[in-house]
Amino acid sequence: MFYVIGLGLCDEKDITVRGLEAVKSCSRVYLEAYTSILMVNKDRLEAFYGKSLILADRDMVELESDDILRDAATENVAFLVVGDPFGATTHTDLLLRARDLQIPTQIIHNASIINAVGCSGLQLYNFGQTVSLVFFTDTWKPDSFYDRIAENAKLGLHTLVLLDIKVKEQSEENLARGRKIYEPPRYMSIPIAVNQLLEIESIRKEGILDGDSTLAIALSRVGSIPSGEESTDDDDGTQRIVAGTLSDLQVQPESVFGKPLHSLIIAGKRLHELEAIYAGAFAVNKENWNRIAKQTS
Repeated sequence: MFYVIGLGLCDEKDITVRGLEAVKSCSRVYLEAYTSILMVNKDRLEAFYGKSLILADRDMVELESDDILRDAATENVAFLVVGDPFGATTHTDLLLRARDLQIPTQIIHNASIINAVGCSGLQLYNFGQTVSLVFFTDTWKPDSFYDRIAENAKLGLHTLVLLDIKVKEQSEENLARGRKIYEPPRYMSIPIAVNQLLEIESIRKEGILDGDSTLAIALSRVGSIPSGEESTDDDDGTQRIVAGTLSDLQVQPESVFGKPLHSLIIAGKRLHELEAIYAGAFAVNKENWNRIAKQTS
């Protein structure tokens, strides 16, 4: 059997009982290590699962999938994914390859940011298309996300914006020279994301992401112990939720948003009263939040 197992969002204890039983039955266990990350290191996972883990980077998954699937028709092999198995298209491709090889597969689901965003107080069925926001460069500033947010906005729907992470990435020079030298990991912060959104708004000028009237909710380390509750994590890696207009969020110190990973919600223009009240508890400027929320309700 080839298992694809969701690990949830936070630490080693987020795996389901069914997922843990499957891991313990496997001869090889791969940990996907590039579309997202857990908040604990590999050693803690290995100690809790009782198994050695093979780190699977992008190159391995995309170029060496046959090796991952090796002998999976006659023994159990697991592929561990942060969040839910179907959070990235790469994992679907791996399952299709297994199907072509007539290898039995089993999916074991778990929580992901897609459903955990309910912690913001916004109702899940009021979300539209999810978009990704990549790090801009001097010569590359893709803005296709703007059109998706606009489509959601016209329907009054919220947009979940997934922020870029760079893990085991090469510089343009090293890539061109074929040198296997990798840049340090980078995780997009809320201030960078907000600045990039407002930069594209200044170019497109359609009012979809107007800084003073667009409500947004910043999320940090969703799934960990919420800030203010008991925590044993020395680095204060607790869940944080911060709400406000894009302009409100833009001027906040980076420390307000907590440690990565971060996500951002662009609230729709048809905000339900209960959504506004619940999310308003996290607002940096409650008076401003309430005023704008009433205009959109």
